[in-house]
Amino acid sequence: MLEDYLKAGYPAILLLTQEPHRAESVLPRAGWTFLAWDCLRGFRQAGSPRPLDEIRDPVEALDQLGRNPDTVLLAHNLHLFLDIPELVQAIQNGIPRWKATGCCLVVIAPTIQLRPEIEKIFHVIDLPLPTQEELFAMQQDLARGVHLQGDSGNSRDPNDPSNSGDTGDTDSAAGGIDLVVDESTARAAKGLTEFEAETAFALSLVKQGRFSQRVITEVKAQMIRKSGLMEFWEPADLRQVGGLANLKAYIANRAKAFQPGGGNLPKPKGVLLVGIPGTGKSLSCKATASILGWPLIRLDIGGLKNSLIGESERRMRQATRVIEAFGEGVIWLDEVEKAFAGAQSSGQTDAGTSASMFGHFLTWMQEPKDSPCLVMATANDISQLPPEFLRAGRFDAIFFVDLPTRNERLEIIQIMNARYGAELPLPAALDASVGFTGAEIEQLAKDTLFDGFEAAAQAIVPLSRTMREPIGALRDWAKTRARLANSSEPDPQELRKIRAA
Repeated sequence: MLEDYLKAGYPAILLLTQEPHRAESVLPRAGWTFLAWDCLRGFRQAGSPRPLDEIRDPVEALDQLGRNPDTVLLAHNLHLFLDIPELVQAIQNGIPRWKATGCCLVVIAPTIQLRPEIEKIFHVIDLPLPTQEELFAMQQDLARGVHLQGDSGNSRDPNDPSNSGDTGDTDSAAGGIDLVVDESTARAAKGLTEFEAETAFALSLVKQGRFSQRVITEVKAQMIRKSGLMEFWEPADLRQVGGLANLKAYIANRAKAFQPGGGNLPKPKGVLLVGIPGTGKSLSCKATASILGWPLIRLDIGGLKNSLIGESERRMRQATRVIEAFGEGVIWLDEVEKAFAGAQSSGQTDAGTSASMFGHFLTWMQEPKDSPCLVMATANDISQLPPEFLRAGRFDAIFFVDLPTRNERLEIIQIMNARYGAELPLPAALDASVGFTGAEIEQLAKDTLFDGFEAAAQAIVPLSRTMREPIGALRDWAKTRARLANSSEPDPQELRKIRAA
């Protein structure tokens, strides 16, 4: 990784990583002497805990570099001392000597924190996270360790009740059996550091007795929680979504691209759901996570905004980096038109903050990603979205979610009856719910438990009546600009009833 830069004579490198110990094990190369330094242990051989020289002062430590040719000094957390003028001067003075002797200073830090006096001196590189092959090899090592531990336990006291029973065919890690190691769990751990992955695998063995993708994902969720920029939501059961057969079929069909053997298929980037409020757009996003078997992450664009100049843009960039590091996941953006509606007039309203965040998000969506993720966005008013948000290449499909048809309402009524223990009568409930959204049918089921069916049905005024003109305009827009998420054969008689209402 460093070899090309060392051969080219780079005297100062900033290595960005959260894994300082792993850096010491993967960086050393033949032909150079690799030393490590930190402010507590002083000098030592890279990868070894034994101190060579207890020089703890950073200025004095840099003075030692260059006395022996072809030496690489891995300085841990040296960026924390860059407020010391003597250290900045020591770096500037050392550059000619280090170049002349083939030496290099490698500052190991998690973020870029360089003073302007030396920022042009350093070359910044990233230490890649463990690859899927490395994570798979780690699993194999852990599985062999568990197997050997089980073999060594064969001499346990047979009279001990805890050792009774045949453990040869069980799925318990404590039984010393050969654990099943597959690449799916290694793929689920992508985005974790070596330490995080090892502890996730170990916790999986303790909890499940095997390498469990669910446990690994739970540990991986710490990335989202610690960022403070997004939040986890529980995916919805697909059986709780009534109707929307076209959308379900689309997601299930595109899921092949993320499954083993689908590497030759293009990976979908995102799906935009546009439609009438209360028709199940958000619930469909939650159900998509169930179809793919991925965690659901809600990204609140408004929550990323901050009053400090440049902070909102930084938080947006950080959020997209965390998403890419996390890997497989459904990213849910609810009512996206409210988050980006002011992007076009951002220069007059918020000094360009919204426009800058919007531009970064569009670029991020368009560019290919190393780790697969699917963006699911919802919108009620498509007219508020900038046109560049809708162009091809950002979203793979735009679906229009209309009022449920008769068959879809039947599914929704059955779901609500089972969920709340209600008894919406058929076919009276079907006739009374003409023009109702899914949310209004749910409210009807809940109100029926208190007021009875007849009173509850008369009390609800559907959106199809109170917002007839906006809904009609939205339907006209969707005829030639979006796919229909609902069943493709609406009932003409019900449409006449809506107009009659």
